[in-house]
Amino acid sequence: MSKAQENVEVVRRGYQAFNTADIETLTKIFDPKASWHTPGRSPVAGDHQGRDAVFTQFGRYGGDTAGTFKATLQDVFASDDGRVVGFHHNSAERNGKRLDTACCIVFEIKDGRIVDGREHFYDLHNWDQFWS
Repeated sequence: MSKAQENVEVVRRGYQAFNTADIETLTKIFDPKASWHTPGRSPVAGDHQGRDAVFTQFGRYGGDTAGTFKATLQDVFASDDGRVVGFHHNSAERNGKRLDTACCIVFEIKDGRIVDGREHFYDLHNWDQFWS
C-alpha cells in the first residue's frame, strides 16, 4: 500500500470515529500537537491548537446539536505530499435551525497521524447562520 493510500485510510478511520464518538480511535490518529481551522464569523470559527483543543471543537459540534451533527463522507483524495482531502456533507439540527451544506477538509498527515485540518464550506453563510 502506498503512503497516499495509507493516509486515505487514516482519514476514513477518522470520519468513522468522529461520527461514532470513538475518542480512542481519534486519539490514536490525531497527533498531540494537531491543529484545526474553522472559517467564518460564527462562534465556532477559529484556530485550535493541540489535540485537546481540536477534540473540544469536535465536542462542541456534537454537544451544541444534541448529537445530531454528522459529517457524511462522500469521497477522499490524496497526494504524495501527505495531504488528503475529504469531501463530505454536514447535517445537524440546533435551536430550530437545520444545517445542510457540503464541506471539504484538507488534512495534513505525518507518520500516520493527522497534524492539521482545514475546513472549507460550500455554503459558509449557511454554516455561520446555523451556529449564530
